[in-house]
This record gives sequence, structure tokens and C-alpha cells, in this order.
Amino acid sequence: MLTRRAFSATLLGAMAVPLVARAFAQAPSDIPSRIAVMSQLHAILVQRGDEIIVAEAPRGRGLDRVANIKSCSKSIIGLLTGNAIAQGSIPSVNATIGEIAPSIIPLNATPGVEDLTIEELLTLRAGLEGTSGRNYGAWVNSEDWVAFALRRPMVATPGGRMIYSTGTTHILGAVLAVATGKSLLAQARAVLGQPLGIEIPAWTQDPQGYYFGGNEMALTPRGMLRIATLMRDQGRFDGDQIIPADWIDQSTQARTRSPYSGFDYGYGWFLTRSGFIIARGYGGQIIAAHPEQDLAVAITSDPTSPARSGGYFGDLMDLLEGPVLSLA
Repeated sequence: MLTRRAFSATLLGAMAVPLVARAFAQAPSDIPSRIAVMSQLHAILVQRGDEIIVAEAPRGRGLDRVANIKSCSKSIIGLLTGNAIAQGSIPSVNATIGEIAPSIIPLNATPGVEDLTIEELLTLRAGLEGTSGRNYGAWVNSEDWVAFALRRPMVATPGGRMIYSTGTTHILGAVLAVATGKSLLAQARAVLGQPLGIEIPAWTQDPQGYYFGGNEMALTPRGMLRIATLMRDQGRFDGDQIIPADWIDQSTQARTRSPYSGFDYGYGWFLTRSGFIIARGYGGQIIAAHPEQDLAVAITSDPTSPARSGGYFGDLMDLLEGPVLSLA
């Protein structure tokens, strides 16, 4: 049994240990070793409640310099869509391209694209042939990215199965720009950057000047963590409601399922059986929240190396659902 003096000495000794060291001391013993052997991992931040309990950047650009978040951008576009609906720029998720942004529909567009809804774009269920994978190079080298995506053949019924396609999210980004009268960059800075106190630098634009909707955005790991806490806390940050709580609820309801990972998918966010809400980007970029366990996580990785569900991304999920989840 500790005496009061012994307890005080122990407490003072603990306070003298750096925060991250204390976090790892409380964490399962395999967390440091797991991170050490994950050669693609650049940085990881874990926040429990209001306290950052893991903050490591063994490789890469560190915790305070921006990193390419790749397709985590799709989840950011989802949040901007919710804001546009809340502000009245878009009537609802049932509104169509033809109603909101007919100017982006090209001549010889695939019949029916004018009837595609915001929800179908958000959930990657537009039915159009994908522009990711083998079609990606031709798409981003085209003279008009939006037109190229809207001229893809219909290979599934709109509202049916999920077809992972960055072109679909880029169409949504163009719709948002037309509907709000503001670029995606201006929206991202106003809706998320300023309220969260995070840096959002300009990123790639297509030949028509639309910012890339669904790829190439850059955030610092600390900025990613703030977005993770926003998702964890029902759209609130530092006492303010940044994104409507009902939009967070709608975003985290399963609408379809990924044919690759098997995860459910909402309005731009993957949903795991263990309760994580996840933004996922090529190479192993992750913004994750676990509301029930009060956890928020940001992970950056080598953006040039693949991270398949059966490979490195699977290793990251093992890390999240094992050692990280046990920190709750």
C-alpha cells in the first residue's frame, strides 16, 4: 500500500515523463514494435477524449507539415456536401445534377446523367464506368475531366452497386462549386480550415479550374486528427457545431458496401464492424473515429506505395482494431 508521500513521488515522476512516452507506457507493449516494422507508415496520432496519447512520426514529413491525403479527400467532399445542404445551396441529397448544375453536363453525355442524384454521387453509386484503376491515366490526361466522367458508359443501374471511381466524386465537387458559387478550396477553408484552425493549401485543379474532387488534398496529421475528432463528436469541435449533427448521422449510415474491403460505406465514409468511421486514401492515409470508445486517429503513409486490403491497409486495420482500440 502506497503512503501519501510515496504516492506523491510516483505522481511527480510520472509527470516528468514526456506525454508520448507515458502514452506508450500505458499502451499494449506491441504498439511501438508494430509501428517500427511498418516501413510505409509515416505518422500516427491517437486522441482519447481531449488527450493525444500517441504522437509518433518515425518517417516522412512529421506531424506539422502537410501530407497528401489522397482519397481521404472524398470524405472531406462529403462534409462539404452536408454544409452546402445545410446552407440551402443544395435542396437535398435527392436533388439531381440537371436541377443544380446543368452547365457541367457536356454534349454527348451518357443518357441519364442529368438524373443522377447527390446521394448517388456521394455513395459512388452513379452507375458510370469508373475512372480509377486502369482508366485513371486517360481520365486525368483528358481535356475536360468532368465531361470525360459524364461520358463514361452506364455499367450498372444508378443507385445500385458501389463502383469506386474518383471521377464520380470529381463530378460532385464540380456540382458543389456551381451550386455554391465557391471553389472547393474556398469551401474547404471556410467550412473546415478556419473553424478547426487547420491549414488547407491549394491543390490540383482540372483544365476547367475545378479543384480535384476526391484526390490530392493535403493536410497535416494534426489537421487530419481534428477532422477525426469532428466525426467522433457529432460534428462538434471545441464547443462549436461545425457540421450539423444530423449530417454526421446520415453520413455514418450504411448505404452500400465496398467490393474490395467489404466495409459498409455511407456518405463518403467507410464503416467497420468494430465501430470505426474511416476515410481511406491510397498508400495508407487514414482519418478514423470511434465514437463509442472516444477515440480519434490520424495516420499518414508513403503516398507512392499501394495499400491493399489484403496487404498494408490490412496491417493498418489490425493496428487500429487491436492495439489502438485497446487504448480506449
